[in-house]
Amino acid sequence: MTHAPHALTLDPGLRDLRAADHLLHTLAAELALPQSVFGCTHLIRGDRPRVAVSLALPSRPLPRTALEGLAALGHETTDGVPDDTGRAVLYPGAAALTGTITLAETLSRSAITAVVALGSPDRPPPQTRLMTRDHVRPQWQDGELVLTVMPAAGDLLVPFEVPDPTPCCADH
Repeated sequence: MTHAPHALTLDPGLRDLRAADHLLHTLAAELALPQSVFGCTHLIRGDRPRVAVSLALPSRPLPRTALEGLAALGHETTDGVPDDTGRAVLYPGAAALTGTITLAETLSRSAITAVVALGSPDRPPPQTRLMTRDHVRPQWQDGELVLTVMPAAGDLLVPFEVPDPTPCCADH
């Protein structure tokens, strides 16, 4: 995530993305984080797989009150981010990406800098409609915040990540 020189990571030992998303939204509300904050999830591999979260502002450190709030809530932080490929949950303009909008609107309303279609070498045209499902999770790729989309019925695109995935083995 080359976008944010002022970043910190929390590693609360979460096991899934939904819990990490919830934590980021809770922290944003409880700490009154600015709209310009980036809150990302990071998959930590190894002997103890888990999901860590990072918070960053592009041009300055997080406000002192936010850092004090994190400490008061019992969260230990480390400087920096675990990797350069965080999945953005909080980012400028995220709240404006609701309903069905064009890709041009997606790019103009938010910090997302590119949209790519799964399995296609070409970027979709800007007038293409995106049904957001109110769940838009772009990912950092080579310093760009990129949203991956896939085709849906009615000449629409949808974000690749679904809002309520079926847990693995749910039918067993």
